[in-house]
Amino acid sequence: MVKLIHTLADHGDDVNYCAFSSSLLATCSLDKTIRLYSLSDFTELPHSPLKFHTYAVHCCCFSPSGHILASCSTDGTTVLWNTQNGQTLAVLEQPRGSPVRVCRFSPDSTCLVSGAADGTVVLWNAQSYKLHRCGSVKDGSLVACAFSPSRNLFVTGSSCGDLTVWDDKMKCLHSEKAHDLGITCCDFSSQPVSDGEQSLQFFRLATCGQDCQIKIWVVPLSHILGFELKYKSTLSGHCAPILACAFSHNGQLLVSGSVDKSVIVYDINTENILHTLTQHTRYVTTCAFAPNILLLATGSMDKTVNIWQFDLEMLCQARSTEDQLKPFTEDWSEDDVSTWLCTQELKDLVGVFKMNNIDGKELLNLTKESLADDLKIESLGLRSKVLRKIEELRTQVKTLSSEIPDEFICPITRELMQDPVIASDGYSYEKEAMENWISKKKRTSPMTNLVLPSVVLIPNRTLKMAIDRWLETHKK
Repeated sequence: MVKLIHTLADHGDDVNYCAFSSSLLATCSLDKTIRLYSLSDFTELPHSPLKFHTYAVHCCCFSPSGHILASCSTDGTTVLWNTQNGQTLAVLEQPRGSPVRVCRFSPDSTCLVSGAADGTVVLWNAQSYKLHRCGSVKDGSLVACAFSPSRNLFVTGSSCGDLTVWDDKMKCLHSEKAHDLGITCCDFSSQPVSDGEQSLQFFRLATCGQDCQIKIWVVPLSHILGFELKYKSTLSGHCAPILACAFSHNGQLLVSGSVDKSVIVYDINTENILHTLTQHTRYVTTCAFAPNILLLATGSMDKTVNIWQFDLEMLCQARSTEDQLKPFTEDWSEDDVSTWLCTQELKDLVGVFKMNNIDGKELLNLTKESLADDLKIESLGLRSKVLRKIEELRTQVKTLSSEIPDEFICPITRELMQDPVIASDGYSYEKEAMENWISKKKRTSPMTNLVLPSVVLIPNRTLKMAIDRWLETHKK
């Protein structure tokens, strides 16, 4: 299910953190350096290691594009690096020079947060490299931070155990004691989940701490009517303080690393333990999943970073097969297509489809010629089986599309709305489409062509609930 495929042993001291971009792995250490590796063969880049910090490097993170790497240190600085040549772009000095324990880029790359041992949290402008806003927590050091995928808030965790939620203007929305002996790490899942009862959507948040617990929280996508953080559950498995936790890119797996020297992989939907990895010989300090592919990196005080690969059974086991696939095939990601192939007993084709970046739209456009010429599927019988399954999907798509009520269709995209909002013209639109419309300086209504009195968009929860109920009755 999980296979150790590589071990990196270049650091001269404890590995404190590791992070992935789409093509690189970064690691940092008590030895004051940051190292960069290519994901293609795990060789170290020519300009690695990166050297600037004068004390231990505690954390590193990539910008969403992967072009910039941030690192922070006991020396009181957060340094921004050009990942392509290793050049220093900026040195951000924490107020009062306090040791910086954690740093994070916002999902839109506009901001960078740094948290320090004196409890200060700084929001930096990631374009001008200037201090934008600054705040602080009451007690303890700031040791953990994570941005919500919706970009409008982030959370911090302190060594005193306080979990604090901030909006993008550094206003404190919520604070509570989450772990009695101190928080060590936190992470948001990038994939929203639905509340079955009210059809509302949430992001999962995982926190872990010195109390040997992982706690799962749910955070609403929108907090226009007030913010609410809800505790959901506690995951067990470790017998010692937990130092790191991270969600997989598809949101289906959660991994944790502990003082007990083990790494545990959970199915986040069932909260069952899928695997326990015990190859590290000292405390596991960090863990991270790669984006888009099921690779896991774990770092330890044994000075090594282990790279793990997940097989297809793990992928399929962590998804509740077809029931969790999006009702509309056009919306399927490459991972959704892989899951569908597994459910159709076509698991052997997953690698070929992945290599050719086949998502839902590409899947529906496949022909017998493209299967033979582009995907190189030689077996006539196998091609025929794939085409038969795809034709079934096309029939379902046509049936589903023809039945969509007009009020569920976005006037801009002419597609079923997933996140409907009400504009000031009184009409409902898909949120992203309307935001794009307004961002192009179109202050007029897409429906009436009149000037919009306001650009404020209000979530249409009633319509969202109706769409979700309709989808439930039309699932395959």
